[in-house]
Amino acid sequence: MPEEGPGPASFGPAVYPKAQVFNRFIAKFLDILIVAAASEIASPIGWIVGLTYILIADGFSGGRSLGKRLIGLQTVIPQTHEVPGFKESIIRNFPFGLALLLYQVPYVGWLAALAIIMVEALLVIGNDRGLRLGDEIASTQVLDVGQIDLRD
Repeated sequence: MPEEGPGPASFGPAVYPKAQVFNRFIAKFLDILIVAAASEIASPIGWIVGLTYILIADGFSGGRSLGKRLIGLQTVIPQTHEVPGFKESIIRNFPFGLALLLYQVPYVGWLAALAIIMVEALLVIGNDRGLRLGDEIASTQVLDVGQIDLRD
């Protein structure tokens, strides 16, 4: 089956190349720093602010969380050639939201959160398109901004 290019004139889902794994990790690390800062600044409800950010971050500004924006990444929906909204952002980031919730429970929760993050990281590394569990569930993919030609 031939690869189809991006853009509204294409029929069917586009096949986009995998974004650089290192860039994805840096972008997620920056987003986690934002969550940590929110937790400290807005204590004692800061973790709720952080959880909200983690869940909806990719719904802002064309599928780009602040970390993705700084690093030059974007989340897209290959089947429709569009950027995700808040619904897709919440679905794709649910595993990280769950990890943040579990992290509130000492020891057992910390280990469970670490396990979720490690599974997601291993999927990004091992999947040929860089899809993690959240991407599979939400039908999204993270791309380097230079790889796409989408209209917002």
